[in-house]
Amino acid sequence: QVQMVESGGGLVQVGGSLRLSCAASGSVDNMNNMNWYRQAPGKQREMVARLTNAGFANYADSVKGRFTISGDFTSKRIELQMNSLKPEDTAVYYCQGVTPSPFRVYWGQGTQVTVSS
Repeated sequence: QVQMVESGGGLVQVGGSLRLSCAASGSVDNMNNMNWYRQAPGKQREMVARLTNAGFANYADSVKGRFTISGDFTSKRIELQMNSLKPEDTAVYYCQGVTPSPFRVYWGQGTQVTVSS
């Protein structure tokens, strides 16, 4: 059984920083994408940042220049460094892992990030 476990969420003031971590465990060794999504109250879940096992990263326009995704696919861990946080970054942040063959998508339980003004 594969589990994705996030940590690092919390309450921070506008302009502050947080670092989220995600670790995958279980019988999976071929993830080719590990990603961060978020879901704010009353809104759909949206992609925040994606990282491939080749080292390519891309970001939602709303976080470019403020968030940085990094990871180690060998150890099945990714992180999200979030700087210059805004109230609109408040959401539950989810870690996602994807394997290509067989195609599987794994989700964590989420970690709450609250940015207060």
